[in-house]
Amino acid sequence: MALSKAEKSYIQTSLLSDPPLRLDGRSLQDYRLIALETGVVPLANGSAKVCIGRPGRSGYVQEAGGVGGGTEVVVGVKLEVAGAGEEGGGGTVTCTVSCSPAAYPSLSSNTLDDLQSDLTILMESVLSHPSLRPSNLVIVPGKKAWAAKLDAVVFADRGNIVDCLMLASRAALWDTKVPRTKGVEYRAPRRHTTQGDAGMDVDFDGQAEERSGFEREGLSRATDFELTDYWNEGEILSGRESWPVCVTLNVLSNVHFLDATLQEEASVSLRMYVMYAFPRGKPILQTFRLVGSEVSTMDQIRDLIKHAEPYARNAWTGLEAKLKDEEARRGVKAREKFLRGCTVFTI
Repeated sequence: MALSKAEKSYIQTSLLSDPPLRLDGRSLQDYRLIALETGVVPLANGSAKVCIGRPGRSGYVQEAGGVGGGTEVVVGVKLEVAGAGEEGGGGTVTCTVSCSPAAYPSLSSNTLDDLQSDLTILMESVLSHPSLRPSNLVIVPGKKAWAAKLDAVVFADRGNIVDCLMLASRAALWDTKVPRTKGVEYRAPRRHTTQGDAGMDVDFDGQAEERSGFEREGLSRATDFELTDYWNEGEILSGRESWPVCVTLNVLSNVHFLDATLQEEASVSLRMYVMYAFPRGKPILQTFRLVGSEVSTMDQIRDLIKHAEPYARNAWTGLEAKLKDEEARRGVKAREKFLRGCTVFTI
């Protein structure tokens, strides 16, 4: 978003005042209202929708105070069968970010493609890291594995798009179910012969051995598999508590603030994306990235990373609670749907 010098100066002066002033009345560390819903893509193995902003009367997302729109992202995860790869470990996560032209009406097609590429590279560098690879994506060891393809679509961007993408991606991966499988090996049917009939296939008891050519689990080497679940059933991704959340610190002079709107983003020249995970309560810094033209020192970077940890922990705690509520809500909804489809009878 292009702002005039007067507009930038007004926003910067307001943020640096004492106390700081923001257009929607929030403090520097406050987020806008965040709405999350899982299971929004019917044919995906896992999906989620995240909106940062306040819903308006028309159904679109608005920022607090009714100013402008909000940020909206939908993420779907689809599992596809792939090879185990060169390392033989199996199980990969790939990411693709697409931006709706309606979300960026002022950008040309080439600029929009560049934005999609930048966001895809950023997301994939985090979510596709080998340290976060789920162990239960392997189907046939050394031969076949599930490839988790994560597709994110940005429907609206009114600021803080990276935080919204990471929240939606983590929620979609949390919602993903891996179908259970059984190993299958093909063996040609064997027949027993007597010494007197060396050239004849004759069974000892005079009857041909009735046996399937497909042998299941328990054999030494499985070459294929079969599903024991429906495509939308199965077990959760292993290690899902290790997926990080992102906190974007917008730096202006000696202060920083969270959840910037588009106008505020255009008024600062330095941002830092800090991604933390808290498996079993232990903070793990997954990665961080500086974006902008302003020069920063190592002391400033260390200070920003230190401040980002409590912000990320708050976001992590709130997201975990919401995801568990979503699991409970969808479980009750599924049971009610099952009971409505049952025929009631008495004996």
